[in-house]
Amino acid sequence: MLLVTMSFAFALSSPNEKYFEGKWSVLIKGTPQGDATIPMRFETVDGKTTGYFIEEGANEEKKMSSATIKDDVLNTSFNISGYDVTLSLTKVDDDNAKGDLLGMFDVEGKRVK
Repeated sequence: MLLVTMSFAFALSSPNEKYFEGKWSVLIKGTPQGDATIPMRFETVDGKTTGYFIEEGANEEKKMSSATIKDDVLNTSFNISGYDVTLSLTKVDDDNAKGDLLGMFDVEGKRVK
């Protein structure tokens, strides 16, 4: 009985959620203003992922509108510099992820240690 209960508890916590935990340096390539790096942080509590970012010139984190993890992909939406944007990241290896911003700009994420 204990074994069944423990296996159920581990099934509720996806390893993919844990992968994105922590701080990331996210590089957006080829925007009209050039390449941009955005510091981001993700945490998952009780199965709900929350994302934060620091806008250029700001000292404090802003909370993202949404952050979800499904099928190894982190999808976020947030408002930055007056624009509503979406960003997705997929695991590459233990410390790197790749994806896109608005489906138009390539994104590289690197875990901050």
